[in-house]
Amino acid sequence: MPVLLKAALLGVIQGLTEFLPVSSTAHLLLGEKLLGFQDPMGVFTVMIQLGSILAVMWLYRAKIVRVLLTLPTDPASRRFAAAVLVAFVPAVIAGALFGDFVKRTLYTTPAVIAVSFILGGIVMLVVEQTRGTPQVRDADETSAGRALGIGLCQVLALVPGVSRSGATIVGGMLVGLDRPAAAEFSFFLAMPTMSAAFVHDLWKVRHDLSAGRAEEIAIGLIMAFVASALVVKPFLAVVRRIGFGPFAWYRIAAGALILAALAGGWL
Repeated sequence: MPVLLKAALLGVIQGLTEFLPVSSTAHLLLGEKLLGFQDPMGVFTVMIQLGSILAVMWLYRAKIVRVLLTLPTDPASRRFAAAVLVAFVPAVIAGALFGDFVKRTLYTTPAVIAVSFILGGIVMLVVEQTRGTPQVRDADETSAGRALGIGLCQVLALVPGVSRSGATIVGGMLVGLDRPAAAEFSFFLAMPTMSAAFVHDLWKVRHDLSAGRAEEIAIGLIMAFVASALVVKPFLAVVRRIGFGPFAWYRIAAGALILAALAGGWL
């Protein structure tokens, strides 16, 4: 398979899975392994994340501009911005302390991804069945205390297979947000979190960037942007209608399949 086609496929995988509760990192790591895609120092993986970041910012551009313009005058805008900031901080601290260790050890262990898939799916099913009556139906009304709870859940996403969006959405539901509000808050939290991770990783691989890989990176980034832009609104529609059950069962099935592939020596 031509390398540019592999880059396009991986870009689609990144875009489709980044904002779904199924772990884009795990899908990219497994996709690269299955496709035989060589990504020295993870340069390609780092760069195409920018496509997903730009996509969610584009989709919510009107709200972003409104919040930024009204920060000096609107208490509601300041509360929402503060809530996102509070939720963002735990991931920054945890990433600084444990990020390198996690990438060196857990990112190369498919069994960790498989177990994380299964456990994450089970947790999602349990939360769906046992959650109480939602107290917050608008992401804008997320308090600082609830935001901190969501941010602490986001720390779990350092482990490949956990899913950043899955951890924050489940965390939102646990602290009283309804499904759509939890998902929307997760999208806004993704903006600073993914941007910070992108800048950090880009700085680390800056010496490995080369013009020779520019074409495959550009294709992967564009495909990630398009796929992310297309998946967010349908995902919210599914969440409103039937919840997170399908994603939970997908995680469990995918984790079991990975374990079976490892046991059979196919992966």
